[in-house]
Amino acid sequence: MPGKSNAKLALAAACCALSIWAGAETQYSSPVGNDYPLTVLWGDTHLHSRNSADAYSLGNRNLTQADAYRFARGEPMTAHNGMEVQLRRPLDFLVVADHAEYLGGYYRFGVDDPLVTGTRTGEQWAEFVREGNPDRMIAAFTGSMADPENNHPFPEHIRRSIWQEVAQTADDYNHPGEFTALIGYEWTSSIAGNNLHRVVVYRDGAEKVGQIAPFSGQDSLDPRDLWNALAHYEEETGGQVLAIPHNGNLSNGMMFSSESVDGEPIDLAYAELRSRWEPLYEVTQVKGDSEAHPFLSPNDEFADFENWDWDNIGRTRKKENWMLKHEYARGALKLGMAYEAELGVNPFKFGLIGSTDGHNSLSTTQEDNFFGKFPESQPGVARIKNAMANDRLWQNWRIVASGYAAVWAKENTREAIFDAMRRREVYATTGSRITVRFFGGWRYPDALVDEANWLDAAYQNGVPMGSDLPLHNDDTSAPRFLVQAAKDPDGPNLDRVQIVKGWIDKDGQHLEKVYDVVWSGGREIDAKSGKLPPVGSTVDVEKASYTNAIGSAVLETVWQDPAFDPHQRAFYYARVIEIPRPRWTAYDAAFFGIQLPDDVPTVIQDRAYTSPIWYTPR
Repeated sequence: MPGKSNAKLALAAACCALSIWAGAETQYSSPVGNDYPLTVLWGDTHLHSRNSADAYSLGNRNLTQADAYRFARGEPMTAHNGMEVQLRRPLDFLVVADHAEYLGGYYRFGVDDPLVTGTRTGEQWAEFVREGNPDRMIAAFTGSMADPENNHPFPEHIRRSIWQEVAQTADDYNHPGEFTALIGYEWTSSIAGNNLHRVVVYRDGAEKVGQIAPFSGQDSLDPRDLWNALAHYEEETGGQVLAIPHNGNLSNGMMFSSESVDGEPIDLAYAELRSRWEPLYEVTQVKGDSEAHPFLSPNDEFADFENWDWDNIGRTRKKENWMLKHEYARGALKLGMAYEAELGVNPFKFGLIGSTDGHNSLSTTQEDNFFGKFPESQPGVARIKNAMANDRLWQNWRIVASGYAAVWAKENTREAIFDAMRRREVYATTGSRITVRFFGGWRYPDALVDEANWLDAAYQNGVPMGSDLPLHNDDTSAPRFLVQAAKDPDGPNLDRVQIVKGWIDKDGQHLEKVYDVVWSGGREIDAKSGKLPPVGSTVDVEKASYTNAIGSAVLETVWQDPAFDPHQRAFYYARVIEIPRPRWTAYDAAFFGIQLPDDVPTVIQDRAYTSPIWYTPR
């Protein structure tokens, strides 16, 4: 098989940390001199607390924004089901991204806070309660996402006051070098039930962020208006901000549409705005995985992974096949290259991250420690059994224990993490802490993975994930890609590493190919099918257990594109796949003694997706 499988990467990481410490004391060797990140940081850029109207209405009445930070830092919490819950490994950073619409309003109304109860909206809500129909409050929230009247429920000074408290709480829990609390919120736009939501993330602290209240779906449902609002924030404060779209799989073709929301074709102005403000895409979370789809990628046996592909977020219209290429990351990346050829700017040039979108104030992604999306989907017999006939929350068994935002940052600070996001040196995982490096260049030798200074050479002679390949003078050579992946130290071994290539041919067709580039065991690619045989499985579903008797701890290689055409635009990203392990549903069944229906999946192969590297011809 190409490439290698060994324990060198883990050892190199340990030695690297040791040499940094020793160098600081003794200067045994000269500093490298290159300013690149040595550390991968693990975080969640999309978590909700009781400040979100839907979270509060659906049961999160007591876990706060501050609780979310404490839990992420490793402190134990009592979940809404009464269970004690704690992370085995704390997060490095967190964005509590509560919905901007009615931000903090439902909770404050519930505790009779005059800041809210004294408003016209608060008086209307009190009337709903007196009528015995408090559900009209959540109906108002849902309606505000679908049909805003440019009429905020609270006066601007109240919204700004609540927002300043939110921003200050983040500042209180932000400890540079130890734990980063980034300030953010969710802009909640849905049009005809189609998801266009974005998480807004700031580089700045409360002093700047608190000057301007969040731009919400009650201001506008048009992403262009959001982007203009972000530009206004930067102009007024001197700060920095970006937006991260998510759940394109629930947009029914609108997330990466060929039209703006008013039906106009994408033009240069749109492409410039989107490429400026949206450098990332949240490709995986509890409401499904949006990397690839089997209809779009019929030759990719791993494309059928936790797909939510039957309707939109509002449950208003069934999915149609034409929508899919405008929803999934791989299809959007190909569309983006076509727009770049036409307009000169790629509107869909994004890096990939994952996050949870949990609404319990608890960021949990591990299959054996997954606490759901809402209190209704926290561990218990009812999580699966009662949900089989109830699809109000899309049937709880479909919810995915996903995912992580992995960031290659120079230090654990707001500035360093934000800068890494901006340059797209980030990747997504679906719940495991798989470590991945991915570089592209023209001069990487096959033996580079064996060299002690491989990281120096990778940066000096190429570019990391999220970057553009520099142009090369020799049109006869093809780019080479270095990939190194290490298993989650507390998780399954690795099955394989793949490189996904997308390109546009001379006839304008959008094409793709998935290459197995390095894998575990003595398997060989079948000459007839061109496929690598499955790795096998050690999963015992009844016991919700597995072993690492198969797979590899580390997979690494240098790979060269065998079908490179210097005249064709292309992108490449790495996908790292683990060996099978029990899905969270299997853990629930074993713990609570549940007999699962046959259609509930019990085994999963979690994975990582790196941000792409793009090639653009002269």
